[in-house]
Amino acid sequence: MVKLTDSSDNFLFASWEFLSGSIFYFCRPQVSSAMFLRYNTQLGPPFHIIIDTNFVNFSIKYRIDIMQGFMDCLYAKTIPYVTDCVLGELEKLGHRCKVALKIIKDNRFQRLSCSHKGIYADDCIVQRVTQHKCYIVATCDKDLKRRIRKIPGVPILYIRQHRFSIERMPDAYGAPAN
Repeated sequence: MVKLTDSSDNFLFASWEFLSGSIFYFCRPQVSSAMFLRYNTQLGPPFHIIIDTNFVNFSIKYRIDIMQGFMDCLYAKTIPYVTDCVLGELEKLGHRCKVALKIIKDNRFQRLSCSHKGIYADDCIVQRVTQHKCYIVATCDKDLKRRIRKIPGVPILYIRQHRFSIERMPDAYGAPAN
């Protein structure tokens, strides 16, 4: 039996009051909200990361090396992927994203071909992640993050305080706590 004076850091307390007036207390261990990901067996090192357009632009803005940032955040080997839609979106932006295009066309980044035509890059990423849950999505776009959060088992990598941070990652893989 757990006493009420015990530390409540790891337990949630609840009480039931019966008709007789006596109160019964019970507790259950508090579980990390990311624990449902431990059943996603497709997620593990080497990590497969799909990169969005604005993630590349923000990493250039904050002068963060993408490959080194992935290693610092995940402590494991990573394989970055770029879809054709993201590449097309960067090409449409033209001269402003010339450096981003040069980084994306590096041979360390794998290309994912898209069979559809004229679709928005965010829709392409959401569609691909829904089909295959082995990816981590790297984005700084609030709308895309909100859409990805609706898909269970898909971690989100973003830039916070001039470094990469990850959300919804299983504790077992050694991802740093926010």
